[in-house]
Amino acid sequence: MASQITQLQKKAAERQDVIGLAGGLPADALLPRDEVGRAFAEVTASREDALQYGWPEGIEQVRTWIVARLAKRGAEVDADRVIITAGAQQALSIAGTILKGRSIAVGDATYPGALDAFRRAGARPTAHDGDVAYVMPGVANPIGRALPIEAARVSIADEAYTELRFDGQVPRPLIADAPGTWHVGTTSKTIAPGLRVGWLIPPSKHHDEALEIKSATDLQTASITQAALGRLLQQLDYDALVARARAEYARRADVLVTALRAHVPVTFEEPEGGFSIWAKTDVAGDEVAFLQAAFDEGVMVDPGSLFQVEPGETIAMRLSFSSTPLDRIDEGARRLGRALDRFRRQ
Repeated sequence: MASQITQLQKKAAERQDVIGLAGGLPADALLPRDEVGRAFAEVTASREDALQYGWPEGIEQVRTWIVARLAKRGAEVDADRVIITAGAQQALSIAGTILKGRSIAVGDATYPGALDAFRRAGARPTAHDGDVAYVMPGVANPIGRALPIEAARVSIADEAYTELRFDGQVPRPLIADAPGTWHVGTTSKTIAPGLRVGWLIPPSKHHDEALEIKSATDLQTASITQAALGRLLQQLDYDALVARARAEYARRADVLVTALRAHVPVTFEEPEGGFSIWAKTDVAGDEVAFLQAAFDEGVMVDPGSLFQVEPGETIAMRLSFSSTPLDRIDEGARRLGRALDRFRRQ
């Protein structure tokens, strides 16, 4: 079924007439394209080490910026504990490898990349009651809202969307009060996913092993990318960038919420941040057939089974508003409503 879903999603991506409510990508217009380009040009010209190998933990400039951001939120962490990774995805993979054989509670719906990373690494995702909890503080993907977190549990805290709460109320990092936390972060949602820069702050007792896995996997995250990011962070007003993103994503979320209430018979909770809404229908049936009905109506969504360890009895889906043009969201919802009606009648 996964291959059929992928094929449909690829077909949809190739068609300009299909409205995408799938993918969960940041909006192109919000990414600092010109600034990133200048940063790469500057470090290529000025840094002799920009094109060379580097250390597996990553450059100090970026690691220092990360711990400074955490300190502003109440978490004092030594920069030596930070490992720069190829996106948050690699950080999750490293954590999963060290936690091989253990069960990781992920909830009723979660980020599919985490499920893939944990399974591939030999850990065992479960909906509830795991040895370790995978959580997304502040804003959970695909739910778009803050979910309860048991502070006493050992957690993998993925902060991919944490700073994108629409109200700007960013929670205190779990790592501030729970030293056993695996802290995961990324620049993919705010600066550019194409940079593939994330980070892992493992519990102190696992730091050396995590660094060894990073080194054995790819030696290091690309030197030139880290150097360019370091230069960019010196020049960029990051708080202003995040504030602008929050405001725009909140606008798009409001439009999608209104459109769903008007056109689509689904249940959902209004998002508090992030890129998406988790929507449930009262319709059971073949998920691929539902996606085909959506494609035939000219809209594409992410099917619920990708996000669930234990798929529900009825069709669910993630609806992303982040990269959909504002003036196309309402029409996308109309098409989704027609697709659901078509699917009911099959």
